[in-house]
Amino acid sequence: MNSTPEFHRLHVHGAPFILPCAWDIASARLFVEAGHRAVGTTSLGVAAGIGTVDEDRETLEAMADLIGRIATVLPERLLTCDFEDGYGDTPAEVVDILAERFVRPGAPSGTGLAVAGINIEDSTRGRLVEPVVLAAKITAIKDAFPDLFVNARIDTYWVGQDNLGEVVQRLRIYADAGADGVFVPGDLDVDIIEQIVTASTLPLNVLASPRFSRRQLAEAGVARISTGSLLYRAAVSAAVESLGRLNFDRPAQTTGVLSYRAVSELGE
Repeated sequence: MNSTPEFHRLHVHGAPFILPCAWDIASARLFVEAGHRAVGTTSLGVAAGIGTVDEDRETLEAMADLIGRIATVLPERLLTCDFEDGYGDTPAEVVDILAERFVRPGAPSGTGLAVAGINIEDSTRGRLVEPVVLAAKITAIKDAFPDLFVNARIDTYWVGQDNLGEVVQRLRIYADAGADGVFVPGDLDVDIIEQIVTASTLPLNVLASPRFSRRQLAEAGVARISTGSLLYRAAVSAAVESLGRLNFDRPAQTTGVLSYRAVSELGE
């Protein structure tokens, strides 16, 4: 019998699964209905929903609440959370937040987590921190929750520091700290992705790309493709486009739009 947690087993080099990132219960349910075994969250979508800035630790309460609600209505689905920088400065703070705020609904504090995985990043408020900071958090999390899939997000490219050597150095530090995977967001070229894959035995997670298909990313060795905030931004953009039709005295566009009843039933 395979004792490896199910969420871990989804990560296969060269055979990436698509991880849709939800911002509310309705979007999570729609992504599950579309056939996805695992669902993530987007901190941008959550932040926009409460009127705050992304990656500024202000989403903690809303993110924890969303995870709890998704776990309640979709108890059989695998959830992974955009955990930002851990919402705390010290490893102990981060572990306490997980243990107290991200437990399965009805479970005592510190017991069953509502998530199978988390992304935790090495930048705070848009600025890179020293890799030892995230490494210490990863080790503490894995000591407390050994079955949790910890995806170490390396933000070098995300903050505009396009330095492959820095990425490789950080991913090796995070691997040694106990990370289960690495996530390198940004508009990466395929050759950069291939070099990152070669440099680490950990499965690589990248963002869905406007330049490369799933097949191309699979050939580069990717194990997971996250939608990040893309689906939320696409939904908002479609709403603005639909409103624009009305502003220009055109009939409302309803083709391809879910019916009122269909969306209403998502709350049942």
